[in-house]
Amino acid sequence: MPSTRTHKVPARWAGKEIQAAYSLAKERYGLLGVDTDQALDTLAGISISLHCWQGDDVAGFEQAGAELGGGIATTGNYPGKARNAVELRADLDQAYSLIPGRHRLNLHAIYAETGGVRVERDELQPEHFSAWIDWAKEKGHGLDFNPTCFSHPKADSGLTLASYDAGIRRFWIDHCIACRKIGERFGQELARRA
Repeated sequence: MPSTRTHKVPARWAGKEIQAAYSLAKERYGLLGVDTDQALDTLAGISISLHCWQGDDVAGFEQAGAELGGGIATTGNYPGKARNAVELRADLDQAYSLIPGRHRLNLHAIYAETGGVRVERDELQPEHFSAWIDWAKEKGHGLDFNPTCFSHPKADSGLTLASYDAGIRRFWIDHCIACRKIGERFGQELARRA
């Protein structure tokens, strides 16, 4: 039996077309025994960690226009992709506005903002992600963080942390240590977020 409750659709969804579509979906799913109001209530309590690379096909901002490598099977060239962090955050704002609940962003190291200065991955610092932290605070999002152990000349062999070359292995170990420090800062700055 479908719920007789009326789910409060967020104001940003309050257009007549969206309300009509929701009413139709509620009716159809109700015939299958699904309470869509309850489903949305449940979803609102689940924190999703959306991957940053969904906004730009894993290109990141480290090497604008560079080809991806290291075994990554993406092109990084789909129409409308974010070309910089400001555009990516705007795209994420749009996506999050359509997903009920409080959520997280899973951010990779190649999304650092270095002011146009080349910073090697093993030298990344929390301040290279300060705009992401500010954005997350403002929007009420949490941040997760990953090292980026691909698409780099020192990943060309296909081996990073397991490289037989001690210098390459050390580079990737230091990159991962730098990323742990960045993730630690995220935790300090964004405690108890999504």
